[in-house]
Amino acid sequence: MDWFLNLTAAEKTYFIIAVVASVFLIIQIIMMLFSFGGGDFDVDDVFDGDVDTDGGLSIFTVKSMTAFFALGGWCGFVSQTFMPENLWAPILIAFATGAAALFGVAFAMRSIAKMQCSGNLVKSNLVGTTATVYVSIPEGRTGRGKITLTAQGKYMEIDAVTDGERIPVDSTVEIVEYSSDFAVVKKNNN
Repeated sequence: MDWFLNLTAAEKTYFIIAVVASVFLIIQIIMMLFSFGGGDFDVDDVFDGDVDTDGGLSIFTVKSMTAFFALGGWCGFVSQTFMPENLWAPILIAFATGAAALFGVAFAMRSIAKMQCSGNLVKSNLVGTTATVYVSIPEGRTGRGKITLTAQGKYMEIDAVTDGERIPVDSTVEIVEYSSDFAVVKKNNN
């Protein structure tokens, strides 16, 4: 504890800011790794408000501000230690590295958000798609068969009915309508 008492006031300030922000940063990382707070509520939603830029980039979020103070605090502490007589250089170094961390985290979060996919099936996109009959489809909607297809980046199997005559296995069909839980298909004559 003697080493802390021997620090200058500026070094103590940088050190305290860096330690507190680093603890918050570690807590955020642990929460992200174990999906705490991964529900409908995100702490960043509270603080983003009207700060979003035109590109949808949220700069002043809890994550980015924590990174700003953690990295800025540590860089300010180290630079103040090596330049004890100079007050402004460590402040500028702390601010510059903190700003780099702030924007780096903001851009990283934006990139991660762009990669997210809900995985939900967009039924309207299936109309006009070609599929293969997996289980024969009875005529005139008297029962359901199954079709297989690759759509929206994934392989899927869907219940299907037809308004026409029975469609045998391995026939090629076209989806003409998608109802609540099944597709209406017609046989391709190609």
